[in-house]
Amino acid sequence: MEFEGKVLEILAPVSGQSARGTWERQTVVFEQPNKQYGKELAVTFMNKGQEVANLRVGESYLVSFDIESRNYQGRWYTDVRAWRVQPLQTQAQPPVQEMPPFMEEPQSVAGGAGVIDDMPF
Repeated sequence: MEFEGKVLEILAPVSGQSARGTWERQTVVFEQPNKQYGKELAVTFMNKGQEVANLRVGESYLVSFDIESRNYQGRWYTDVRAWRVQPLQTQAQPPVQEMPPFMEEPQSVAGGAGVIDDMPF
């Protein structure tokens, strides 16, 4: 699944040791701007410290994720786990064409002689 969201907050990483080795988890809070009332979503990144380091608060991203639930001592816990995050491509504004420079008015010589007339006959 995917959603577009703006980074609101990047929480500190948490690490630990398991039977499979060292792990690191970091949570990033996104705001989904297209939702009514601005819905926030906390997304977990497992062992993706470099990807999280590239995220910037206030920037928008496309986040690919899976939802996982597990039972621990009779209680259910649900995680939203990101597996890919990409910056949103902002639409480039078309380049503004510069206007040609204004032509200066021809200068007339005192007494009317030597007036430049560029009008057709």
